[in-house]
Order: sequence, then C-alpha cells, then structure tokens
Amino acid sequence: MKICVIGTGYVGLVVGTCFAETGNDVICVDNNLEKLEKLKNGIIPIYEPGLEDLIKTNVKEGRLQFSSDLDNAVKVSQVCFIAVGTPQGEDGSADLQYVLNVAESIGKAINGYKVIVDKSTVPVGTAEKVTEIIRKYTSCPFDVVSNPEFLKQGAAVEDFMRPDRVVIGADSEKALEIMKNLYAPLVKNQNPIITMDTKSAEMVKYASNSFLAVKISYINEIANICEKVGADINKVRLGMCADTRIGTKFLYPGLGYGGSCFPKDVKALIKTAVDNDCDCKIIKSADETNRKQRQIFVQKILNKFGEDLSGKTFAVWGLAFKPKTNDMREAPSITIINALLERGATVKAYDPKAYDCAKPIFGSRIEYGESSYSILNGADALLLLTEWNEFRTPDFEKIKSLLKNAIIFDGRNQYDEKQLFEEGFEYYQVGKGE
Repeated sequence: MKICVIGTGYVGLVVGTCFAETGNDVICVDNNLEKLEKLKNGIIPIYEPGLEDLIKTNVKEGRLQFSSDLDNAVKVSQVCFIAVGTPQGEDGSADLQYVLNVAESIGKAINGYKVIVDKSTVPVGTAEKVTEIIRKYTSCPFDVVSNPEFLKQGAAVEDFMRPDRVVIGADSEKALEIMKNLYAPLVKNQNPIITMDTKSAEMVKYASNSFLAVKISYINEIANICEKVGADINKVRLGMCADTRIGTKFLYPGLGYGGSCFPKDVKALIKTAVDNDCDCKIIKSADETNRKQRQIFVQKILNKFGEDLSGKTFAVWGLAFKPKTNDMREAPSITIINALLERGATVKAYDPKAYDCAKPIFGSRIEYGESSYSILNGADALLLLTEWNEFRTPDFEKIKSLLKNAIIFDGRNQYDEKQLFEEGFEYYQVGKGE
C-alpha cells in the first residue's frame, strides 16, 4: 500500500518507518529541510531503541522516503496519516493549528479517493473539523479516520510491530476495510483491531492515558501517606500488586509522570470536561498530585541541607523523563534541578542519551558528565532521577569514595535500603520515612 505520513516527530517517524518495514511504500513529509536532510542520511532526531536501524534499512531498500513535497505525497498515496504536533495551549487545550493546516493542504492536493488518518492525539470532534476543512477544497471522495497511537517511548517499535490493540474510528466501511488491511500484518497474534465511531476513538487515547496518570498519582499519594505514618511504600505496593484486579503496571512510587503524552493529555481531557460542564475531580487531582510530587522530593533535599544551597554540589543521574529515550518534555529533572539552582546549588548531571535535548533547557547552568561516576567527585549528594538500567546495580563502594557525603536521594526507589545503610549511606526514598 502507498502511504504518506505528514510530520516526522516522534509518532510520525515511528509510524512511517514501521509501516515501511511491513512492506508498504511510505513517504514521510516534513517542512523542516534540515531535519529531512539528516533523516535521509540516517541521522534521527530522537533516541528510540531499534528505530535507527529500521530507518536505514528501509531507506536503502526504497520503501521509505523523506520529502518536503506534501502535494505530491498526497497525490501518490492511498492513505495519508496526519502526525503533526498538538502542543498544549495555556488553558490546557490541544492546539490544533498544525492539524488543521495539514488538512487544508491535503484538501488542495487530493486527486482521488483517500483515507485521511488522524494519528496525532486530538480532542473529540477533530475528525469532523478535518472533514469540514478538506471538503472546502475538493469534490473528490475521501474519508477521515481516527487511529490513536499507543506507543511507549523506549518501546515504541515493539509496541507498533506487536500492538496489544489497534483502535480504528471510522464512519465508512470502505475506509475501515482499508485500515484493517493495512494493520493485518501487525495483528497475526490475534490481538484485536477494535472498531468504533470516530468520536469514541478520539476519546480512547485521552481516557487511557488519564487512567494511567491517575494510577501513578494514586500510588504517589499513598507513598506520601506512608511517609507520614511510618509505613514503607515498597512493602505496601507489593501487597497491593498481588491483587490481580490492581496489577503491577504504572503503580510505582516516584517523581510522577512526564513526557509528551500524560501531562498534555490529562490537561486536555480536563479542558474538554470543563468546556462541556462536566466535573472531573479525580483527573484534576491526578494532575495536581503529579505537580506536587517533584516539590516533595525537593523538600527532602532542603530538609537535609537547608533552604540556602550555596556552596553545595549535587550529582544527578538521569535527565530524560524516563529511560530509553532522550525526551526531556515535562521531565521531573527540570523542576528539581531548577529548584536547586534557584537556591544557589551547583549541579553536575549525567544521562546516557538526553544531552542534546537537555542543553537547550539548562544551557551552561549545569555541568554535563562523560560518565555516571565522573560527576560524583566532591558532590554533597547523589540524586537518582531517571532509572536507566546502568544505574540499577552501581558500585556503591566507589560511589561512597567519590562523594563528599555518603548521601543518596532516590526518586525511583531503586536500591535496597538495608544494603545502603550497612555500607554507611544516608538513603532517602519516596514513600519511606526518614
């Protein structure tokens, strides 16, 4: 099948590459010429395990192209995916200007029946808006489909190639069959293709992400209560997760959620509810709890070192909002590091992949280490903010010898408290009293 994917951000790049990998002819379209040139040369702007090799392979074999010519890409394609950004507005709403601009361009380019797919995360009713705009510019037949993505950063290629479900919102049987055929190679393991109307499909993504955000905020609220009453959240969590109705996923205490999806989608769903006179106290509470969770972690540091951190140096392990990505959007590290800097601290940081994204945020206000151990020398404490695998079983004896003080603030509850105490560390976790 001939496909174009408009937008080569995180979603568009993964979607286009993976569809090429299943044998389709794909044109990925973007208006950033510098970015396109890099992609043509195998230089990708994001870190996602497995993606770079797939891009190079499919470009070499001619199934994947990168172009700035949207008009031609639409004309030669049967299915056109809209995968441009929907940044968060000041009021929490999703900014649809890029989606609607692309819809206008598609309307001007259509030369025959097309399936137009909203792959960007968009609020309920967007498919109708896209349809209205395209109809202003063409009399050609077309259908607009909602096909939300469920890609976890750090596992996006695997998620796309082996999805646990594919959601397709379509009001046309013809469009639905085309989409089913497109996804057929990816659901050989019988995981379902779930079909519904476009509005319900648009709602699925927001409802799913907000539910997961609620789980994260819930366990963090329980963790905060545990600290106050002297309970251990790590043990409480084990007791909870043994209940099959609850499970283990997204039920880890820590610094809260970040990234490009959860914060934006939660706020967008809250805005949709407010606009439609619906109260959503649970979702609002999840958003508020997440915001406060970083401040609670900062307060632990201040309780130890005082409000004035002048002359103090902190070594930070992890900048990206989660492991296996270089994404810094809404990363807890931003809030925490800025709070330390505002109080006069010196910050040295190490992250395996995130420097390209971190430097525009922090600039020269922090130091960037070449290795995890290189930033420890003379630091007053180590802060673990992102749980990269290489931080899981470090050499604690070496850490202790390098730090000025044997103190670790663990925002991910990675280490064994008993072991660290025996090795002479002061160890601070989330959800565990001091």
